[in-house]
Amino acid sequence: MSSKTLIAAAAKPIILSILQTGESYGYQIIKRVRQASGGTLEWSSSLLYPVLHRMEKEGLIRSQWKISKKGRMRRTYSITELGRKELVFEKERWLSVHEILKQFWKTAEAMD
Repeated sequence: MSSKTLIAAAAKPIILSILQTGESYGYQIIKRVRQASGGTLEWSSSLLYPVLHRMEKEGLIRSQWKISKKGRMRRTYSITELGRKELVFEKERWLSVHEILKQFWKTAEAMD
């Protein structure tokens, strides 16, 4: 099971990556995270919605109410231009951390 801190830290780049492919609504985002992670990341609405609201305030995403195919109102989210720029930054940051960890692990394995 992933630590809550790591999940929280990864939420923004994951959400931006999902929204980069098109608009989505909350439950759909949760479902995509679960599918992409093979079930290892189980997000709840109590984790997702505060992050979405914060990202909207930061101008990274926008939301609007739309009528679903079933006639229900749904709040959909889409990435903004600022969000696309932030995603590039987040990707670089996460890849950098990944490379650093690989170096530490490689060194540790060599010592074994």
